[in-house]
Amino acid sequence: MRFRQKLGAIVDAPRFGNFITAVIVANAAILGMETSDSLMARFGALIHLLDRLCLGIFVVEIAMKMIARGGRFFTNGWSLFDFTIVAISLVPAGQGLSVLRALRILRILRVISVAPRLRRVVEGFITALPGMGSVFLLMSIIFYIGSVIATKLFGAAFPDWFGTLGLSAYSLFQIMTLESWSMGIVRPVMEVYPHAWVFFVPFILITTFAVVNLLVGLIVNSMQDAHHAEEGVRTDAYRDEVLVRLEAIEARLAAQQTGTKK
Repeated sequence: MRFRQKLGAIVDAPRFGNFITAVIVANAAILGMETSDSLMARFGALIHLLDRLCLGIFVVEIAMKMIARGGRFFTNGWSLFDFTIVAISLVPAGQGLSVLRALRILRILRVISVAPRLRRVVEGFITALPGMGSVFLLMSIIFYIGSVIATKLFGAAFPDWFGTLGLSAYSLFQIMTLESWSMGIVRPVMEVYPHAWVFFVPFILITTFAVVNLLVGLIVNSMQDAHHAEEGVRTDAYRDEVLVRLEAIEARLAAQQTGTKK
């Protein structure tokens, strides 16, 4: 029991977290070096050795956390995230598994689990997912309606862009992102259908400037709620600490008064 407590104190120490963060960043740089043919030709053996060393450190870290936290390790989402990333890295290279080996770069995502500020950003994003689902559903309905209309109106003259529902949806998505939407799609369509702007302009206003901004607003509100919740936790912790100190002072004063009376 004492061993687990000592081990828990080590893995929860800020210095240990900073060390793991440094290893994660260094490993990300090493994995980037593996994409350079010139570097691999000169230092390939050293780069592979450093990569294995980093992976070994990650395995030892996960093992230490599993021992220190016991069953609680598998009830924490971030611990499971770290465990999955390291497990993927341990998959041996072979035929059909090259994609999994390429996913070793996902190790850098572990920075999220060891950096509290990044964790808050991700947690805020996850909290916003239910509201985002409603926005995505609204967006899907708008795209479906727009795709049907565009296919009916422009499919015959522009089959490459609006020949099917799928092509129309993709073209409308490009228009929503404002990527070459005017000169690339809308103006050529307007040369054949001069009043096509009546369809495209409201579509852009609804999707790009209304629904997408609504999505951004949901994420921002979620981030603010997470920040306020953290401030509340800090305030409660500070208040509890102050109360403990006051109780200790009162106990000392009471002891001094008792000694004086004697």
